[in-house]
Amino acid sequence: MRDRFSNRLGFILISAGCAIGIGNVWRFPYIVGQYGGAAFVLIYLFFLVILGLPVMVMEYSVGRASQKSAALSFDVLEPKGSKWHFMKYVAMAGNYILMMFYTSVCGWLFYYFYKMLIGDFNGLDATQINGEFGVMLANPWIQVGMMFIVVCIGFFICSKGLQNGVEKVSKYMMLCLLGLMLVLAVRSLILPGAMEGVKFYVLPDFSKMQNVSEVVFAAMGQAFFTLSLGIGAIAIFGSYIDKSKKLTSEAITVVSLDTFVALVAGFIVIPACFAYHVDPGQGPGLIFQTLPNIFANMKFGNLWGALFFLFLSFAALTTIIAVFQNVLTITQEMTGWDTNKTVWISFIAVFLLSIPCALGFNIWSFIQPLGAGTTVQDLEDFIVSNNLLPLGSMIYVLFCTAKKGWGWKNFIAEANAGEGITFPKGLKVYCGVIIPILILFIFVQGYITFFS
Repeated sequence: MRDRFSNRLGFILISAGCAIGIGNVWRFPYIVGQYGGAAFVLIYLFFLVILGLPVMVMEYSVGRASQKSAALSFDVLEPKGSKWHFMKYVAMAGNYILMMFYTSVCGWLFYYFYKMLIGDFNGLDATQINGEFGVMLANPWIQVGMMFIVVCIGFFICSKGLQNGVEKVSKYMMLCLLGLMLVLAVRSLILPGAMEGVKFYVLPDFSKMQNVSEVVFAAMGQAFFTLSLGIGAIAIFGSYIDKSKKLTSEAITVVSLDTFVALVAGFIVIPACFAYHVDPGQGPGLIFQTLPNIFANMKFGNLWGALFFLFLSFAALTTIIAVFQNVLTITQEMTGWDTNKTVWISFIAVFLLSIPCALGFNIWSFIQPLGAGTTVQDLEDFIVSNNLLPLGSMIYVLFCTAKKGWGWKNFIAEANAGEGITFPKGLKVYCGVIIPILILFIFVQGYITFFS
């Protein structure tokens, strides 16, 4: 019998936990800073509704209708003789490659939480604090050790089962994450000078958008990638629920929670940057180099810094737990192994496959797969973000809309089963033509931007 969540709250929080990750709490604040503040946020929210939401409903529908993970969902629903089931290999690759670098990043967050907690940044000047990140990356023992801890925690939780492990722990972590966010946002907002950051964040000024097409693409890409669509990571949770609720209602709830976390993350980071006269658009270094400097100059900075990195760690770990659950279910459905064997083999596989990323900043730094200065992590991120997520999403959309796929009528019947908000039947052309064009644009533009 198929596992089930104990209640709807579990489904919502775990789905949101999968979607909420470092893209929300790390990437979102600095790209808002880079692309003009509130004007970018408005464009991002627009694309979240017209692009991210429909694709999420489709992925949920495939999961719920098949009651399978991406390993078998296309086999169950596809017309006889078609080849849609090859999507299982895209999903499997996407989940594994995502974890090959995500586990290392989560390890960094745990390590910085520890360093903040023990006051490791006390007495250091700005240059020394900035250098701490490079010191961490250059140490293979720290890199592999922290990654190993993350993999152990993730698979230990998943080994306890869907309800007693994944659901129970994710619920508590998500509630703690939301509580920590609100406390940190209030602390940031009461800093002297923070209101200038709030104005930048909430008052649109389209004159700050120097390159409109670049801003639109960045907003479209962020709206698309923030929901972890395209590799079956969302579809798996559709397979664990019944037909009591229409899937548009469920998707709106999850997207709203995901958006709330991203927006509050902005209220944590951007006002603090303005209060300390720091550029919020500095890029990835903002979290590990700039913000530790801010905490070092803040009253009770160790406490606030530790809470901040604990919040980031929870955001990353909820995604890891959700994807590990997907990996385990896909593996079980493809092999027929029991849970214990699946957990151990998947644990060993993920750990070994994650080592190149962990060592890519130090011992194996001579491997520069995408050109001078690039790392193994850059390659893995490129494969997932620029290829598997958009192409996988394209397959889900075409599968749900094409006559030779599962088809529009079947999709609509599944999406609209139960109570709640109805997915409009009249959107067939939009979903079957416009959305694939938008995804194709993201895919092509991503290559142009990456290699320009």
